[in-house]
Amino acid sequence: MTIAIGFSTGALFRDQLALGVEASRTLGLRSVELSALRYRELAGLIAFAEANDLSDFLHVSVHAPTDFTPDMEESVISSLRPLATERHWFVVVHPDCMTRDDLWSQLGDRLCVENMDKRKPVGRTLEELRSLFTRFPDAGFCFDIGHAHQVDPSMTEACRILREFAYRICQLHVSEVTSSSKHDRLSKGVLKAFREVADLLPVNAPAILETPVDVEEAREEVRKVETLLQARTHAFA
Repeated sequence: MTIAIGFSTGALFRDQLALGVEASRTLGLRSVELSALRYRELAGLIAFAEANDLSDFLHVSVHAPTDFTPDMEESVISSLRPLATERHWFVVVHPDCMTRDDLWSQLGDRLCVENMDKRKPVGRTLEELRSLFTRFPDAGFCFDIGHAHQVDPSMTEACRILREFAYRICQLHVSEVTSSSKHDRLSKGVLKAFREVADLLPVNAPAILETPVDVEEAREEVRKVETLLQARTHAFA
């Protein structure tokens, strides 16, 4: 099993973070993303992180909520900050949620900005990402290859983004993203498109799957991603 591959807990067990972590262990995975996409899940994630030892995983990240309002932003960052500064976990954030640059900058290089799907007003193209990394020069990059494919199925924009910002990548998000911006299992067609840019993906970046599957189906999704990542050739410090 490739140690760089893992699952988002929300993909395996929506709203049941502990089951998602245990499923990752059952699958023999060494990377995991703790998902709290909804603000109501954040307190439970923080409590779980404080009460559990995740040192058996080589890579742990946290996906910040995406549904909070600007008046809740300071509270969200305050909750996430110890995971970034004390656990040294990456915190994946959707850039359309980030209005307080001064607060998000406190996460330093543990802040991991994700490129967006076509619904969002920022973070979709190379130019929009340049603007974001100007605002957050220390931030890492969560490259969502499914989002990039949905925005431009030719993968031309993905290639442009990777040529400029591959060195910032701290993890990958992998899934098929439908026209309605839903995560789906990886089809042969989308994997063929992903292979167009696979040689630009850094070999040392963990891949987090967001495909909605059960534990048995997860094994096949992992196999698909292992095959895709064999084409990676670049390494960045």
